[in-house]
Amino acid sequence: MTGLMLLALTLIGWASSPLFLKYFVNFIDAWTSNGWRYAIAALFWLPVLLRTRGNRDSLARGRLVVAERTPRAGANIAAADSPDAGLWRAAIWPSVFNVVGQVAFAWVLYLDVDPGLLTFLLRVQIVSVTIGAFVLFPDERALLRTGGYWSGTLLVIVGSFGAIFLGQERPAGASAWGILSGVVSGALFGCYAVAVRKCMRPYSSMKSFAAISVYTSAALIVLMLLFGERAGGRAFDLSSWQWVMLVISALAGIALGHVFYYASIARLGVSVASGVLLLQPFMTAAASWLFFDEQLTAAQWIAGSVGVAGAGIVLRVQNRLRSRAMEAVLQAEPRRSAEPCEPPASDSGELRTAGAGSSR
Repeated sequence: MTGLMLLALTLIGWASSPLFLKYFVNFIDAWTSNGWRYAIAALFWLPVLLRTRGNRDSLARGRLVVAERTPRAGANIAAADSPDAGLWRAAIWPSVFNVVGQVAFAWVLYLDVDPGLLTFLLRVQIVSVTIGAFVLFPDERALLRTGGYWSGTLLVIVGSFGAIFLGQERPAGASAWGILSGVVSGALFGCYAVAVRKCMRPYSSMKSFAAISVYTSAALIVLMLLFGERAGGRAFDLSSWQWVMLVISALAGIALGHVFYYASIARLGVSVASGVLLLQPFMTAAASWLFFDEQLTAAQWIAGSVGVAGAGIVLRVQNRLRSRAMEAVLQAEPRRSAEPCEPPASDSGELRTAGAGSSR
């Protein structure tokens, strides 16, 4: 599958996810929606994790002779050589941010906020991504010394405020809480992206997201059982066609969207992938107008465009700095023609974060 096709599928999946959630508002509660959608995604990725466990067991059996000679040392060697050692431990923090962010994200649509406005609000995650990168990755602190970062961040903030307050009515009551929930959700998804980059670098994108998906699903299923209507049993009132839509929303927005995104980065690069995904709010807002009659004012469209443009500026500056750092490393590294060349990290499927964010 080509990089452009993967990126197009990612864009369609993430743009449609808030629309599916909006559709289900009238049929199931937020806890039930979250629990069932992530349970479906986890079942989809369960074979990947079982295969990973089987490979690890095979490796341990292959070390049997060594273990017999030196039992403790042999066991340690088997664990250390496994490419997936520590996967579950590494996935804990990304999963924590993902769970809380997903709860906030789903509740937005139950609090009188429509999908188009929600996706424009999620651009604030670029701020939390940058702050997290500043704290955890010293090599990216140069970003805060650039004028492009500050101008882009200012545009994101101004655009977000404009999208909130330039509508036909000022936020009040449930809609005010919904907007707050949307902003919090965007910030938490930014923290999730940084945590993925920090914790999951040694693991492939499929295995990383599979582990995160299982953790997230377990937490959201527990929340559904505790707080969902009829402990999530309301979903059994859905028609066959609605169940098909629920499964499609889980696969497109959760199970496949993230992996397609990181696979497209490997083929097209971070700049192209993150840049194209900035179209997501416009696609969601246009579709929300078509299907749900969401009426954004002209001022909100302009403000949302300003916010997206600001996110684009920040991403552009960030990607340029990363490219310069990579060039410096390559120039400083001595040539070792006698040694076999290692493939670049992105080609091996390494999970990395571009800060473009998503809507699940």
